Formats: sequence, C-alpha cells, structure tokens
Amino acid sequence: MPSSLILTVTIVVVAMIFDTINGFHDSANAIACVVSTRVMTMREAVVMSASLNFAGAFMSVKVAQTVGNGIVNPNDITQIVIIAALLGAIIWNLITWYFGIPSSSSHALIGGLVGSAIVYKSSFLIVNWSGLFWKVILWLILSPLIGFIAGFAFMSFMNMILRNTRPHTVTKIFSKAQIFSAMLIALNHGGNDAQKTMGIITMTLVSAGFLHEFSVPLWVKICCALSMALGTSLGGKKIIKTMGSKMARMTPVNGFSAEMGASAVIFTATMFDAPVSTTHIITTSIMGVASAKRFSAVRWAVAKDIVVTWIFTIPSCAVISGILMFLLSLV
Repeated sequence: MPSSLILTVTIVVVAMIFDTINGFHDSANAIACVVSTRVMTMREAVVMSASLNFAGAFMSVKVAQTVGNGIVNPNDITQIVIIAALLGAIIWNLITWYFGIPSSSSHALIGGLVGSAIVYKSSFLIVNWSGLFWKVILWLILSPLIGFIAGFAFMSFMNMILRNTRPHTVTKIFSKAQIFSAMLIALNHGGNDAQKTMGIITMTLVSAGFLHEFSVPLWVKICCALSMALGTSLGGKKIIKTMGSKMARMTPVNGFSAEMGASAVIFTATMFDAPVSTTHIITTSIMGVASAKRFSAVRWAVAKDIVVTWIFTIPSCAVISGILMFLLSLV
C-alpha cells in the first residue's frame, strides 16, 4: 500500500478536483436566476459568483465539522475510504452535470462517505446514524420545503406591495436589486458548500495522524476556497438553462424573490451546522416564486425529474462508493 503521506496528498488533490467540479456543477445556484432574467451577462455573473464563493468559504467551519467528524469518526476509517467516497461523488456529479440535472454535490459526498465506510467496516454501526439524521436527512427533507415556502412568501409579499406599480418600474427597480440578491446567495453558497470539502480534507489529516484533533487548518480553507472559485468560473450552462428557464419563466422581481428566500434558508442551515443542498433550496424557491402567480406557471414535469434525482442521490452515491471501496480494497 502507498505510504500515508502519498495517500494524504492524493486525497487532497482528489478533494480539490471534487471542489472544482462542485463549483462548476453548482455555479447555477447563484447565477441561474440573474442570467436568465438578463440582469447580468454570463461572464459578469460568473466573475461575481466566483469571487463571493471564495469569500463565503471563510465564513464558518461548523458545516466542515459535521461532514468531517459528525457522520463517521475519522479515527475509525482509513484514507482509502475517503478516496472511494470522493470518487463516487465526482462520478455522480459528472453524470448529473452531463444530463443538465441540478442534483446535490453535498449529498453526493455524504452518500459516498456512508457507502464506502460501511463496506470498509462491513458494518452499519460505523455510521453515526443520529448525526446523519438530525444534520443531514432531516435538513434534506425540510430545507427544500422551507425553500418553497420562502420563495412563495417572498413573491406573495412582493406582489402585494407592488400591485399598483407599473411593470416597467418594477423591472427597472429589481434589475438593480437582483444583483444584490445574487451576490448574497453566492456568498451563502460558498459559506455552506466549500466547508464540505474542508471537512473531508481535515478528516483525512486526522485519520492519517497529521492532526490530533478536528480543527480546519488555514491552508485547507484557502485551497477549498480557490478550488470552488475556479470551478465556478468554468460555469455550468446546462444546469443554468434548466433552473433559470426550463422550470419557470423568470423576471427580475421573480429572481430577486427566489434568491432572497433561498439565501435566508441556506444561511439558517449553516448556523445550525447542517450541510444542505444549495441546489435543492434555490430550485424549490424558484418553484415557490412561480407558484405565487399560479401553480401552472411551474413546469412540473421538469421539477419531477429533478426531485427523482434528489431522492436517488444519497443511496446511488453510497452504492457507487461502496463498489469503489470494495475494488480498492483488492489492490
């Protein structure tokens, strides 16, 4: 077997690749609305999103602690387990990106970690099921619902206060306001998503004995922030098209409402140490905004395909990473 140092370096590199893919896979979260409403060009939105994803990565380490220490004890696994988890999540992200389906990189990573750990230990007891339920599964169920409600409530409030305002004036005002809301969701996206890779790398350092306690080093924060910013700059046009136009028709006030509602939910989840899916939340917030006009405004066939992908993300990644763990154990 390769030495501990070589394995650690390999995991850091693979984690950076995952974070980069996460950046371009999830870049649509922050810019789909603002691009589809033509408030910003693709280039402008990508630069803005990449910059604020980088800044957001330094907001907190609470989510990193949940991912790296709250689901599987890093002292109970080997580095091969983490490699299998990362590779499984990367494979799933690339598959869903290719088909333009906005799935969750967060839950892909967690599913991969659970699957590879179970196969490694040949036991379900290696997983902290209580932590997995309260910090992941519960938020997986609740956050999209809250995102829908937040989007619906925000848009309903906008409709109420703007009902006597001329459409041209509304568009003019929210063409400016949506820049702020897009910046806010980009910041929150970096604050929640980049921490997951921080957690995985720190878990690796603890597992290999390079750290004696779970504490995210500064260099890990910088590497994860840079990787996510790089990935975001590469963009994800297929997913942007699905979220920004195929699901529902968007105007600047719609985009502003969806982004503000989603930002509030993501920020709250981060404060509760929960690694949520930004993809889930912004998507259901868009659905909520469209539903505030009328339920038929949502293209439910597209939404159904997305929901099916959500449901299968954790178990699919657990299976993929479990298979990879089995194959790697034979090497």
